[in-house]
Formats: sequence, C-alpha cells, structure tokens
Amino acid sequence: MEIKDISRVYFVGIGGIGMAALARYFMFIGRKVAGYDRTPSHLTDELISEGAAVSFDDSMDAVPLPFRSPEGTLVVYTPAVPAANVPLTFFRDNGFEVRKRAAVLGSITRDSKSICFSGTHGKTTTSSMCAHYLRLTPDGCNAFLGGILRPYDTNLLLSDRSEFTVVEADEYDRSFHQLTPYIAVVNATDPDHLDIYGTEEAYLESFAHFTELIRPDGFLLMRTGLKLRPRVPEGVKVFTFGRDEGDYHAANVRTADGTITFDFVYPGGTVTDIQLGVPVDINILNAVSALSAVHLAGQLDDVTARRAMSSFKGVERRFEFHLKEQGPDGRVVIDDYAHHPDEVRSSIASVRALYPRRKLTVAFQPHLYTRTRDFAPQFAEALSQADEVILIDIYPAREAPIPGVTSKIIFDRVKCASKLMIPKEDFVDTMKNRKFEVLLTLGAGDLSLEVPRLVSEVTDEK
Repeated sequence: MEIKDISRVYFVGIGGIGMAALARYFMFIGRKVAGYDRTPSHLTDELISEGAAVSFDDSMDAVPLPFRSPEGTLVVYTPAVPAANVPLTFFRDNGFEVRKRAAVLGSITRDSKSICFSGTHGKTTTSSMCAHYLRLTPDGCNAFLGGILRPYDTNLLLSDRSEFTVVEADEYDRSFHQLTPYIAVVNATDPDHLDIYGTEEAYLESFAHFTELIRPDGFLLMRTGLKLRPRVPEGVKVFTFGRDEGDYHAANVRTADGTITFDFVYPGGTVTDIQLGVPVDINILNAVSALSAVHLAGQLDDVTARRAMSSFKGVERRFEFHLKEQGPDGRVVIDDYAHHPDEVRSSIASVRALYPRRKLTVAFQPHLYTRTRDFAPQFAEALSQADEVILIDIYPAREAPIPGVTSKIIFDRVKCASKLMIPKEDFVDTMKNRKFEVLLTLGAGDLSLEVPRLVSEVTDEK
C-alpha cells in the first residue's frame, strides 16, 4: 500500500515514542489516526488532544468502526506488543495490510537522504543533536527521534524543503534492517537484546548487515575501537570518529565552572571553541558523532556548529536535571535513561566528574528480566562505582517473569557499603528520609515518573 492510497492508520502500541512520531506524521499529512496502548501516558494524552482516537481497551469494540475495514487502512505495530493482542490478531486474520513500525519508517525515509544513527547506546542523543543542528539551517530537516527533544517538546521534526531525514536506527528486533541510509552512524556495538540475538556474534552480524544497506553514494561513520566488521557496498566511503582519535575527534577539551568546551577536528579543518549546552563528559563524544554526520552531509559551518551545540538542551530522560539547588550543599537530582551496563557506567562517571566531592546515590530500576539475567554481574560492577545504591524491582515491559530473576541477583553482587532494595512505591518516602546529596535515577522503566513527585516533596520541606 502506497502512502497516497492510505486513508486511515491504526497503531497497535501507539504510546511508544517511535510509534507516536509516526502517528503525528500521518496526522500531519492528513490521514485519520487511531490506536491502542496498554496504559495512558503523557504521549497518549498529547495524541488524543491532537486528534488521534486512542484506546486502552484490548478489544475490537474499542477500535473505531471505519478502522475495521481493510480498504484504505494501514495497521502499524511494534514488536513490543504481544502477538496475542486482540486487535492485532483481528487485523492479521482479516486481510489488513499489517506492517512493523520500522518498515513504515523505512518507506517514509527511502526517498530522502537518511542520516541513521545506530548503536547500543548514544543513538537518541546523537540523532537529536544532529536534528537540532539541521533545524538551524535554512531548509531545516525531517527527524524521527527516540526521545522528546527539548525545547521543541516533540520527537518529530518536519520540513517540506529539506532533503535530509534524521532517524534513530533501532537494532531491537532487527528493525534497522528496514532502512536505506545515506549516512549510517554506528555509535556502539556492546551486546544487548540477547533475548532476540542470542549471542554477541549474532548481534554484531546484525550491525554488519545494517552497513550493507547504505546507498552506494553514501557514507559509513563508525566509532573507533568497535568489534564490528562492516560490509559496505561498493562506492560507500568509510570514516571513523572518537573522543580523542579517528578521522573526526575532539581536541583541546577544557572544563571550568560547570562548562565544557572543545575543538572539533574533521578531515581538512577544525571548528574551535564548541561549548556544550548539556555539559557532561559523554556529550563530547556524542557531539563529535553528530557533527561528523553533519560534515558528511555537507552542512557543517563554524557558526552553526557553535550555536547548535551550545543551544542543545538535551532529550527528556537523557541526563535530565530535575533539581539543581545552588550552593556547595545544594541537592541535585538527575534522571537518565541508562539501562545497559555500559550506559550505567558512563552515566555514573559523568556525574562523578560534575560533583567529585559529593555523595552520589544511584537508584536503578532494571529493565526486562532477560537483560537482568544476562548482565547482572556487569550491572553490579557498574553500580558499585556509586557511594550508595537503591535497587528497584524489575520493570518487565513486554516480558513475563523468569523464575529466579529479580533485582536481588544484581543487589547481592553490588559492593557499595550502603545499599538497599525497595519496591518502586516506597521510593519517594525512602529518599526523603535518606537526606541525599546527589541523586541519579537510572533505567528505561517507570521510576522516572516518581522523580517529579520526589522533587516537589523535598523542595516543599524547605
């Protein structure tokens, strides 16, 4: 079904960040949109206010009548939705065109120059940095992002003039194999999603296949030091980037008074004095990744590079400050989406660099039973770099429980002198009573929803 033949689009799992962007896109081009999700959220509230018919009832009675006809109706689903979902089963059994979110995104972006950011971690921030940069150019850009970009308050950017589409290329369920990159960026290949891939070798093979999908006139941009062995088509040019090495890298890094400034080195030149709008150490590498892609797209200039990186305010739940009291004893609360051991380690290191003499409390909610099972020792090692650890029950997302797999298999291995395991419901009261200094909440689950309430209650006490 061509987009011009689509009258209605039904989304099974419409509340997901990527699904919501597609839903907004189809409403933008004038199509009727409806969908199902398990629970209400900020995103579903916004979609409803914008005209989408969203239901939280897993039954066909909740599907609007026009969407029950296969003629002119496209059904989009995410692999995170169980296969036994009632509407999804109905659509599959009754002649509807049913496509994965990634396939639909691939169709939308195929006719543009797609800049696709992939990797175990880093892809949301780097794609958002790139999209923010291009938004400041005369033609703007189109972008489908995996997080809400501040201050735009959306994960979807649209332009009817730009030839570029920035995409977060998700490796989960091999979704990024639906894309045709003009520029493919690989930020990291640390094994993840072993419930899908089984082994590190299969995970790396998936990224190798992703590099085969690059347009013959395109580019591969790889971080230095990866195990990945790319298989690019003839004609594709390959470049590397890194913090301190590679064809693209940072130099002359300066940290002072809560700021980070560096020079961006690219083949043939240097952009001096780039200051980060979100001054945490990991964003040096993220900025290098984004600016490298911008250079390969032929859009780099010194003035826009400095302006874009200094005005980039981050992505919701990516190193997001919720409380930053002034003074040497001021309390700090930061929330980060880190849910892989390497992300947890990097996030803790970044906070340590910002507050080297403060007590650091890390509250971590593991995401998925399989990921907890597969990486419990690595999670414990990373978390042990904190002064205090609060472990929350596992957020199951799409998974059923696995016998013997709980947060305790991480907790028992954590080596901090101070550690505690609690249900999420006790988080706010626990933290109020512990008189924290710097609190970092980590995970891809719903612990982040408790953070605003905690901040509200501890600031009301003063």
